[in-house]
Amino acid sequence: MRYQAITMAILMAFTTPSFTEGLPDLGDTSEAALPPRQEAALGQQIMREIRADRSYVDDPQLAAYLQNLGSRLVQAGQRSTQEFEFFLVEDASLNAFALPGGFIGVNTGLILAAQNESELSAVLSHEIAHVTQRHIARLIAGQRGAMLTSLAGLAIAILAARSNSQVSEAALASTQASMIQNQLNFTREHEQEADRVGLQTLSAGGFDPRAMATFFERLQRSTRPLESNAPSYLRTHPLTIERIADIENRLDKLPTRQVASSLDFLLVKAKIRATTGSPQEALRYFEPNSTQTGHARTALIYGTATALRRAHDFTRAEKEANQLIGSKPQHPMIESLLADIKRDEGQNSAALERYRSGLKLFPKDRALFYGQVETLLALKNYSEALKTVNDRLLNGQDEEKLYELQSKTYAALGKRLLQHQAQAEVYYRRGDLRAAEDQLQIAIKSGDGDFYQVSSAEARLRQIRTEIEPQKPGSATTRDRP
Repeated sequence: MRYQAITMAILMAFTTPSFTEGLPDLGDTSEAALPPRQEAALGQQIMREIRADRSYVDDPQLAAYLQNLGSRLVQAGQRSTQEFEFFLVEDASLNAFALPGGFIGVNTGLILAAQNESELSAVLSHEIAHVTQRHIARLIAGQRGAMLTSLAGLAIAILAARSNSQVSEAALASTQASMIQNQLNFTREHEQEADRVGLQTLSAGGFDPRAMATFFERLQRSTRPLESNAPSYLRTHPLTIERIADIENRLDKLPTRQVASSLDFLLVKAKIRATTGSPQEALRYFEPNSTQTGHARTALIYGTATALRRAHDFTRAEKEANQLIGSKPQHPMIESLLADIKRDEGQNSAALERYRSGLKLFPKDRALFYGQVETLLALKNYSEALKTVNDRLLNGQDEEKLYELQSKTYAALGKRLLQHQAQAEVYYRRGDLRAAEDQLQIAIKSGDGDFYQVSSAEARLRQIRTEIEPQKPGSATTRDRP
């Protein structure tokens, strides 16, 4: 990721009075650990900048799979009131990392390296354990004597330690975060504890616990010890002989099971492969695997069709994808691909029919829903597009993308106040409160809204401004997501 820009943005965000007011004194050794509320604030501030970076993967299908898999493992593990958000980063390096507040990032390269779903689950279980055991807070508590002068420095150091990024030396020096970056790497004891808890979670989640050992051993064999080009995951999570031995010993006490990878995993991996590098490179990868059967063959066809779509060879893409029609079991990613190809070909009416039929099978699927609304807009059926989005919002769905589509629809209808009010909600959910404030000011000055619409925008503007203003000492300072 482009963390140099991110770290400078964090510097600015964390040194504002609205964030630092009421936060604990990190030099106060009477604090046993960083309070959960402040840990969440720390994580949210980092995530605001990560979401704004172009390497953050904003794909509803990939995001849903990772979140569902992660949530399954969280529920299978130790009971925790911690909320988790799993997110994907477009990065070829093999890495995953935990941030404060239950945010867990996974690089696309790690998913491609995982030979099966149990291996990916092993890494997620390990990262989940770092969060549930509060390793980050414990590390921070142990560094109170370090010369860290601001929470900005702390955020930068944590991001660097977790992701092994090339953080801006100027940013590090300005906050003295470089003095403790290495000290914020998890200790050997933390890693062993995460292995132990992660193994239990992996087994309780119904996956093969031996996948943790096989994946770590394969990573270790991929390079010589201490070699500078070691996989990122080994640099951020040092793998010792003692750790491997401890994992092997614990596996003797856990049941052995053969677990087939789900179709979800295979399709997600195929989509990442098909969208990595050039379309031609992706097609060369899929062609030699034409002898696959079952779910593997389904994923192969899906990946091939996706790569052909990227290459704008829609005729061949549709021919490949049509092989999946009637396949059992049906899958929302397949339905979405078939509709997407129709839309790419300019056959919007046929695409809309496909999106609608897919939603009858998978009414909660976000990719199908978004595709349906985008197609309605392409057909200039603005009234139905608006009703479709508003119905979803009224039913309790509160997603950034819904407000983005709502804003786009209002723009097409020439309703400027409502357009900018909806766009304000997009920025609010991204954590960009200043941009949300600006959009509401534009909305109020647009001059095309009635009394009630203007009053609603003014009330929302006052509400957001109270969140921008510095909080009183001792009050909550986190910008919780709605």
